[in-house]
Amino acid sequence: MIDVRQLSKTYETPGEDIRVLDHLDLSLAAGDTAAIVGPSGCGKSTLLNLLGALDRPTSGSIQIGGQDIASFSEEQAAAFRNHSLGFIFQQQHLLPQLNVLENVLVPRLAGDWRESAAETEKRALTLLESVGLSGRLHHFPWQLSGGEKLRAAVARALINRPKLVLADEPTGSLDPASTDTVADLLLALNRDHGATLIVVTHNLAIARRMGKTFELKNSKLTGP
Repeated sequence: MIDVRQLSKTYETPGEDIRVLDHLDLSLAAGDTAAIVGPSGCGKSTLLNLLGALDRPTSGSIQIGGQDIASFSEEQAAAFRNHSLGFIFQQQHLLPQLNVLENVLVPRLAGDWRESAAETEKRALTLLESVGLSGRLHHFPWQLSGGEKLRAAVARALINRPKLVLADEPTGSLDPASTDTVADLLLALNRDHGATLIVVTHNLAIARRMGKTFELKNSKLTGP
């Protein structure tokens, strides 16, 4: 599913170039669950952005599902994200002017959607029920708890039936009880939907529940 080879990312600055990632290798099979841990500022989010075709590497290759995403044009990258990836962010990025159901349906607005609006809405309702939000469909983000916002973000991440779900510190702002609930939810989406799951986290309890754990430190990735 994922085959990363000799991946490097360097940012140019006026004083000195900063190498964030240095010749990383990473391999995951379809359906794997993996955690990436490491200190703040070590490049975990940068790696996730590269895997999500939100950024380009300085060198190296990123093969996902047999596609070399590092070579994609901006248009190809956007289509790939819209049809093959699900993103879950710590801050959720729910649109405040939209209710929960509308937020879950936002990805179809990117265009080139391959089913009718009615079909997508039916699946959105099923997803929201599965994450315990069937009673919050018409609530707005400001009316939700932190855990409810994250569950809405999980439903949104699954609306396009992604092959890969990328979660960036999804439990960083939650209390321990909500953290356990979200971990259960992430593993359930992997089990029930078959999506490969990569979670960037500081939380070692979350990391231990993933099938594999990698550590990013001093620009290098180590793991199983």
